[in-house]
Amino acid sequence: MRKLFAVLVLLCFLTACTQNTADLSSDMPVSLSEPDSLPDFSSGSSEPVSQPAGADSSEQSLVSPESEPDPESQPESEPVPEPELIRAHQILSGMTLNEKICQLFILSPEQLTGDSPVTAAGEKTREALSENPVGGLIYFSKNLVSREQTAEMLEKTQSFSKYGLFLAVDEEGGLVSRVGNNPEMGTTVFPPMGQIQSDEEAYEVGFTIGTELLALGFNLDFAPIADVHSNFYSDVIGERAFSSDPNVAAGRVSACVKGFCESGILCTLKHFPGHGDTVEDSHYGVAQSEKTLERLAGCEFLPFSSGIEAGAPLVMVGHIALPNVTGEMTPATLCEPIVTGLLRERIGFRGVIVTDSMQMLAITENYSSGEAALLALEAGVDMILIPEDFFAAKEYLLEKISDGTLPIERIDESVLRILKAKLTYRILE
Repeated sequence: MRKLFAVLVLLCFLTACTQNTADLSSDMPVSLSEPDSLPDFSSGSSEPVSQPAGADSSEQSLVSPESEPDPESQPESEPVPEPELIRAHQILSGMTLNEKICQLFILSPEQLTGDSPVTAAGEKTREALSENPVGGLIYFSKNLVSREQTAEMLEKTQSFSKYGLFLAVDEEGGLVSRVGNNPEMGTTVFPPMGQIQSDEEAYEVGFTIGTELLALGFNLDFAPIADVHSNFYSDVIGERAFSSDPNVAAGRVSACVKGFCESGILCTLKHFPGHGDTVEDSHYGVAQSEKTLERLAGCEFLPFSSGIEAGAPLVMVGHIALPNVTGEMTPATLCEPIVTGLLRERIGFRGVIVTDSMQMLAITENYSSGEAALLALEAGVDMILIPEDFFAAKEYLLEKISDGTLPIERIDESVLRILKAKLTYRILE
């Protein structure tokens, strides 16, 4: 009897425990996939959840299962095209092949018209631009007599353009100052960039030069120098560079680019992949750097990267060979592993790439104007600066498109970049 009673008591106890456990579990569900410390958001609690330092709040947010969307059922969001790019495509679709090819060139006004020196723009300029609507013109000291003459010449020239012109000049400050070295122009005179003492001064250089050039009618400056004067035995660049220290140069280049950008003018980093370590001058032959890719990345590339990050819309490629990177002596302007492989893909530049002057002996002694233009485009360059013979280069490119050597898609790719830059800087509406 006692044994039977004990069994009944034990059964009652176990039943009570089971009921209590069920009551607790129904009031407070536990997820095995979440830590116990997370609150139950079904109660409407508004208390924030603490996150680990550095955690991305977008990744840490919690959504109740009822309202959480199924990722697989949601369409992937497409990037919204930039208005300038949409407009560039519209303009491109209406261009003739001749117009597209011409957009790839920046000429001197003498090359365009056949006159020398050009100090005014009239009917001959209008006719020349109608037949050959080039992407831009570059002006030198001989073209710039006074403020009034320069402003009138540039204004008229731009008015003759169908697709807007890059009106360019080399205005670095210091020795290379086509405008500043002429007292008649009334612009600020700057010392060589190697004498600039701070990032703040570098910003003022970019902002002041940009503002003063825009007032004259220019819209593109082939500056600043992004080279590092890393070879003291070379005077090719010298004090044109901001510094022999790559980190100092990177800071000054970035600040100078910001000054240019805030002034409203397009600026250009030059001379990729770096002219400050070359003994040779590409005006007289192919220059070369013996540096490895690792050494270039730790020195020469730093100012270009910082300038690109600061918003530089153009990069100029120099006639510089990198035999210890590419295994050959092809100038960078004509070398796909350098233009596309390093500048586009490694450094990530998405703007307009322009060559250094194609009249330099580094090019003319080894290539015809047509061959050089084709190789530059195949390398990934967008614009060809003052070829030795523009008309021969243009005809050669037309032939190579006709025989299938040069795909029209390659031309369109560069023309789109050019048009987009012109639309962004309101050179083209």
